[in-house]
Amino acid sequence: MQRRQFLSLAATAPALPLVASNSRVQAAEPLLKGRAEHVISIWLGGGMGAIDTFDPKPKGDPAKKQPGSYYDSIETAVTGVRLCEHLSRLAPLMDRVTAVRTVNHNVIDEHAAATNRMHTGRPVSGTVVYPSLGSVIAHERGAASDIAPPYVLIGYPNVSRGPGFLGAKAGYLYLTETSQGPAGLSRPEGLSPSRSARRDSFVTALRSAQKEATDRQLRDYDDAIAQSRTLSGPEFMSAFQLDTEPADLRAAYGGEFGQRCLLARRLTERGVRFIEVAHNLNFLNGAGWDVHNAGILQQHALIRELDVALAALLTDLEAKQRLDKTLVVVTTEFGRPPEFDSGGGRGHQGSAFTCVLAGGGLRHCGAYGETDELGKKIVANPVSVPDFFATIHAALGIDYTRNLYDGDRPVPITDMGHPIAPLFG
Repeated sequence: MQRRQFLSLAATAPALPLVASNSRVQAAEPLLKGRAEHVISIWLGGGMGAIDTFDPKPKGDPAKKQPGSYYDSIETAVTGVRLCEHLSRLAPLMDRVTAVRTVNHNVIDEHAAATNRMHTGRPVSGTVVYPSLGSVIAHERGAASDIAPPYVLIGYPNVSRGPGFLGAKAGYLYLTETSQGPAGLSRPEGLSPSRSARRDSFVTALRSAQKEATDRQLRDYDDAIAQSRTLSGPEFMSAFQLDTEPADLRAAYGGEFGQRCLLARRLTERGVRFIEVAHNLNFLNGAGWDVHNAGILQQHALIRELDVALAALLTDLEAKQRLDKTLVVVTTEFGRPPEFDSGGGRGHQGSAFTCVLAGGGLRHCGAYGETDELGKKIVANPVSVPDFFATIHAALGIDYTRNLYDGDRPVPITDMGHPIAPLFG
C-alpha cells in the first residue's frame, strides 16, 4: 500500500482508543470497576503454604519424604473447592471468598525481598522507593471520613509498608495496643476537652501569623500535626473501646489476632480506607508461618487461629451489611513446596502460591486458578503480583491503568497488571 493510500484510509476509519502494552499498540479494554470502599488486609508473615491451607493436595508423608499436603482436606460451600481440615469455619463461607491459587513471583529465598514484592508489587530498586499497596490506596481514595486516617497498620512498620515517593500524606498510622489506640494520640487524663480546644485555638492563631510553608516536608509535617489533633478526639479514639462490643462477638473472634481483626472492622466504620493486620504475632508454633523443620508440627494452631478470626470477620461484616463494601485480603510473601525438608518442614516457593480475596462486592467462585497435582506448578490462569494488585484497585474503583509520578517520572500504578476479570460482574 502506498503511503498516500494508507493516510486516506486511516482518515476515514473509525477511531479506536489505543494503549501501549508490551511494546505493542492495542485497542483499550473497558476498565473494570467495583464498589468496595475499604480494605482489610491480613498479612501472614513467613510464608503460608497453600498446600496445607487453601490449595490442598493428596496427603504426603514427612517420614517417608513423600511430597504432599500435611493435613486432610474437607469440602466447602463451593462444589469442587476443598480446604485444609483446619479451616472448618471458613469452609461454609467459601461462596463469599476466592482463593487465588496461582499467584507467583520470582523472589523465593529471601523474606525481606519477597515481603517488599508483596507490598509494593515490584522488586527492590536502587533508584526508586516504591509506595506500598496501602499507601497507593490512601493516595488515590483518601480517608472515607474527616475523623480518620486513610491507612492504619497493625503489625510491622518498615519501608515496604510505607509511602515511598508518594510522601508522608500516604503514610500509615501505626498501632501497638488494640485496646488503647496510638499512645501518641491519647490525651492525658487531666486534659479536658475544653482545655484541648483552647490549646488548638492558640496553635491556629500562631500558625496564621506565619508565612505559608512552601517546602514539601514542612507542609507534610503541618498536615501530620493537624491530623493528629483530629485523631486524638473521641470520635476516632472510641474505635479502640473493644469492650463496648457484645461479649459473645468478641469471643467469636478469638485471641489477640482476632481482636485485631475486630478492631479493623471498627476502624472501617470510622472511615479508615486501608488496614493491614499482621497475623504472625504469637508464634504459636515457635516459628510462625515459616515452617522449616519442626515448625510444621504446630502449624495447625496458626491455621485454626486464622480460621476462627477470618470466619468471624466475614460473618460480622455480613451481619452489619458491610461485606460488599469491605474487601478482605489475605497475603503472604511466598508459599511452601510440597516436598519436606530434613526436619519434616518445608522450604520456600514463589512460583505458585495462594492469596485470598473475600467480600468487596466481587463475584466470588471459591477458588481461581489451578496448580498441578502437588501445587508446585501453575496449570491454568496464572496471576502475577501486579495482576493481584490491579484486581484490588479495580474492586475499589481505582484506575489500574494510570500512572503515579515520582517527581516528573511516570510510574505505572500496578506495573501493568490486569485484574482477574471473572470476579467482576
